[in-house]
Amino acid sequence: MIVTRFAPSPTGHLHLGHAFSAFNAWRRARAAGGRFLLRLEDIDPGRCRPEFGAAIQRDLGWLGLTWDEPVRVQSRHLAEYQAVLDGLAERALAYPCFCTRADIAREIAASAGAPHGPDGAVLYPGTCRCLSSSERADRIAAGERFALRLDMQAALRSAPSYPALWYEEDGEGRIACRPECFGDVVLARKDAPASYHLCVTHDDTVQGVTLVTRGADLKPATDLHRLLQDLMGWAPPRYAHHRLLTDTAGRRLAKRDKAMTLDALRAEGVSARAIIERFG
Repeated sequence: MIVTRFAPSPTGHLHLGHAFSAFNAWRRARAAGGRFLLRLEDIDPGRCRPEFGAAIQRDLGWLGLTWDEPVRVQSRHLAEYQAVLDGLAERALAYPCFCTRADIAREIAASAGAPHGPDGAVLYPGTCRCLSSSERADRIAAGERFALRLDMQAALRSAPSYPALWYEEDGEGRIACRPECFGDVVLARKDAPASYHLCVTHDDTVQGVTLVTRGADLKPATDLHRLLQDLMGWAPPRYAHHRLLTDTAGRRLAKRDKAMTLDALRAEGVSARAIIERFG
């Protein structure tokens, strides 16, 4: 049975791009007689708000996109994510990083030809990777704040399927993964208990998701997600990355661009049917 999900972060009102993603997942599930799940990825305490989570559910209901209960709210499952992080650290696959953004910028500026990740950002240079266990313990005991990073090279050595790691993309077949392109990614930030990458792979597993339907902008992250699944022994789902809705200038609809929200469209008299028809 197909199990899909829509997993927005409640940092604002639902816009057309979000609704399009939800519709794609809902349509795939319902057409196959499967299940459609709703997950609220609210692990960023600085940006997520309960009222936005409630508004997301209201907007989906208005569109007629019903989901199978219960709604999974990530902030209620922090102990589960911590257990995964602890397990990775015990296997020496994750390490504390005490660097500030300024520290990292200085390190990068001092190096020539710093490598870049799939999103174009400069990769972390590994400053804290080689700290001794005693120095790490002393700095933690002193109350110094730290993030937790994946030791990419150690992870690749430990991954059972690497380098023959792949995922199944609808319409494309098997796609080879190259997670090393991400470098030592953050698994838990200083201001958030766990990262998107860790939480999404964990939750897809515990919720029994068999088909991840999401925007094409997240397709590159699948390589990293497959590595985490492989390290943890989690069965991978299939993936279906859909096109993104754009504005008249061809720009992707996003919160930062103040894309039209469903709340505003409804206030202007636009019907739910008209929005669904736009999705095709």
